[in-house]
Amino acid sequence: MTLRVLAVAVPAVVLASPLAAAGPLTMATRMMVETRVAAADGSTRTTLIPATRAVPGDRITIVLSYRNTGAAPIANLVLANPVPRNVAFRGAAAQSAAPDVSVDGKTYGSLGGLRVTTPDGATRPATANDVTHVRWRLSSPVSAGQGGELAFQAVLK
Repeated sequence: MTLRVLAVAVPAVVLASPLAAAGPLTMATRMMVETRVAAADGSTRTTLIPATRAVPGDRITIVLSYRNTGAAPIANLVLANPVPRNVAFRGAAAQSAAPDVSVDGKTYGSLGGLRVTTPDGATRPATANDVTHVRWRLSSPVSAGQGGELAFQAVLK
């Protein structure tokens, strides 16, 4: 079965302090899929390409790009992204800060500190497959004209 990815509908949520609302923030989310590329010397390397076609089991990276297009810095910025239902969270992407995660969209923390209630009312430690949302708290203000990217890895279900 092949999944055709025509558009990525992964809304991101931005939370900032009222004082930080002086500058607008633009964001875009894109889905990338890992592919192996053969080099001239016969070796292969893994690279990310835009996900136009993906099948269950493919490793993907969801990238959130942000940019302050305003004239003033934005401080206390929190960027949150739901994990699409058709993907399973696996962890922070290389070169990206590790996000806090949530299994319910309300309580965030490290994966090891979260618990899930089972249908019979018992609780168990959360696993990466239970993650429904990711969130990054930026420790430094985003200066006017500046931006960055945050990403997490997942597997297509």
